[in-house]
Amino acid sequence: MSDEELEDDEEIILSEMSDEEIIELMFDDLYDGYAEEIEEEVHELLGRSWEPYDVLTKGLVGGMEVVGRDFRDGILFVPEVLMAAKAMKAGMAILRPLLAETGAPKIGTMVIGTVKGDIHDIGKNLVSMMMEGAGFEVVDLGINNDVDKYLSAIDEYNPEILGMSALLTTTMPYMRVVIDALKTKGIRDDITVLVGGAPLNEAFAEDIEADAYCRDAAVAVETAKKFMQIRQQA
Repeated sequence: MSDEELEDDEEIILSEMSDEEIIELMFDDLYDGYAEEIEEEVHELLGRSWEPYDVLTKGLVGGMEVVGRDFRDGILFVPEVLMAAKAMKAGMAILRPLLAETGAPKIGTMVIGTVKGDIHDIGKNLVSMMMEGAGFEVVDLGINNDVDKYLSAIDEYNPEILGMSALLTTTMPYMRVVIDALKTKGIRDDITVLVGGAPLNEAFAEDIEADAYCRDAAVAVETAKKFMQIRQQA
């Protein structure tokens, strides 16, 4: 980078930029994982009387869609996406209480967790952050979740979507245990079940009667949105 370019970088003054330019800058800064810059840009737009929901959807969600697309296409990899998601969360920390006050609409609610016996969570965390970045309310149960934890969370939060993750072949079968419990309770048809993790595949998801297998976080977001559209049309 030349000295002139460095000087140009230092001369970014948000107050002198148009709204459209700030949104474009947010996209770039999310892509590069610049959390502090995202916070400044969120504050700037709020200071211009933007609605929190518009900052979320047009800025953060719009930016994360670009990240998700490039992740799906192999242009970005997990470390870069985690940095982008961290920057998105910095912006969300400012917006979340404001969104709660204004009762802003959300796409849907997802309960997600790694299954019993499994303590791997990088993939699950990535899905959680990108789902939140797409406008979902996400209840992340963490790792090592048994049937009772999933059912309790479903009772409490009434989600449209349940996400289960596993990285060990020995813990994969527990997903069937949870789905069977949903059937026993009579709520299987009320909830969309998405499963993911390195050893899984579509055949396994079909065998345990999950609604879909998601090979990565970008696919999880696309799949969740698709099922929410189907619900709304029903």
